[in-house]
Amino acid sequence: MRDLIMLALFSLLIWKTMKEPIWGVLGWVWMGVMNPHRLAYGWAHDAPWSMVIALALFASIVIHRDKLTRFPVNGVTILLLLWIAWIGVSPMIHSFYPDREFAAWSRAFKVLLMVLVSMLVVQRRRDLEALALVLVISIGYYGIKGGLFTIMTGGAARVWGPEGSFIEDNNSLALATIMTVPLIRYLQLQATKKWQRHAALGAMLLCMASAVGSQSRGAFLAICAMSFFMWLKSRNKLPLALVVLVALPLIFVFMPESWTDRMETIKTYDQDGSAMGRINAWHTAWRLAVDLFPLGGGFTVAGPAAFAKYAPDPTIPLTAHSIYFQALGEHGFFGLFLFVGIFWLTWRRATLVMRATRNLPELQWARDLAAMCQVGLIGYATGGAFLSLVYFDMPYYLVLMVVALDRIVAREMDTRTRAALAAGTRHADVHSPYWGGA
Repeated sequence: MRDLIMLALFSLLIWKTMKEPIWGVLGWVWMGVMNPHRLAYGWAHDAPWSMVIALALFASIVIHRDKLTRFPVNGVTILLLLWIAWIGVSPMIHSFYPDREFAAWSRAFKVLLMVLVSMLVVQRRRDLEALALVLVISIGYYGIKGGLFTIMTGGAARVWGPEGSFIEDNNSLALATIMTVPLIRYLQLQATKKWQRHAALGAMLLCMASAVGSQSRGAFLAICAMSFFMWLKSRNKLPLALVVLVALPLIFVFMPESWTDRMETIKTYDQDGSAMGRINAWHTAWRLAVDLFPLGGGFTVAGPAAFAKYAPDPTIPLTAHSIYFQALGEHGFFGLFLFVGIFWLTWRRATLVMRATRNLPELQWARDLAAMCQVGLIGYATGGAFLSLVYFDMPYYLVLMVVALDRIVAREMDTRTRAALAAGTRHADVHSPYWGGA
């Protein structure tokens, strides 16, 4: 039955995509982030849904090419293009297992390529809000389900994601869930009905409970950092502060002693085998990157060959468990520079959007979305410090949203300036030129 439901929904999605490319972007995001086919048990479980929706999107782009926007050329997109090119260099030159490189490269390449393709399609407020909603539904499904599971089990069991996805393990799902909370907050701020705002609040709390229920120490740190920044960046700070100050401590108190003991190992990391294994992997990534400067060892550095040569303790070969050391080990110092630079410049562009829309009530939605994208990036930067999720698609979708938002605001500011000049007046709402856009 689930296979047939999946086929029906997917057929409708393909039909909509051929009419309007944005549906192909939304379908790709839905398939890549939520992995709904993994919820089926028959032939749909392993069918190539993502490939089919990607082909449909490319066909729709060709059909509707006259309706597309120009590709944005700015610091963010230039670094993205360089990043895509660079991740193919290290695997070809310094790989320890050349025969294993293609599968990992292909997965990362497809994510990044589709982000760039989506920049041609996402160009209106409704596109951005539809993208935010799809991300919220895709991750929120597991977050709400996991939050209810955590409450029902008293936090005694961990919450896991869909198999074969970036968010399969408990730590990765927790980070994805945390990054979704700011987008739920954005939708709550735009909601016009009381029940919508209450539903959004409930979803945020359940997602937070799910992240706590994952028993991920990185997620715990990310929750603390993100909660502060979400309060700092959000309007209506008092209600949000009350929720954070009351609800979060209750969630933590509700968790069992095993959760408390695990969180306390943050202070005694030198006595924890898992933490020391990660530090060993970080040392390995650093030594490898120094030796192979400016390249790295490719996608397969987390194996016995690299650890035998570079690790302080070669007996415990682990993945980097850090987006920073993962990028460093796999793609060297220049790769790390590109990776961090993408998100730093995205943060800067979001800041420009917020400044430009500060006194424009009709663009308050843009300010809200830019702020919540920044909060999501804070969650990724904090929680990702302890996870190997360099190629996880969700942070790149936040980049996509900020780039599209930047162009929308730039167009609006340009329109306002032209109207004021045509009227021969200096309108009160017209500010100095906006240096965003493409």
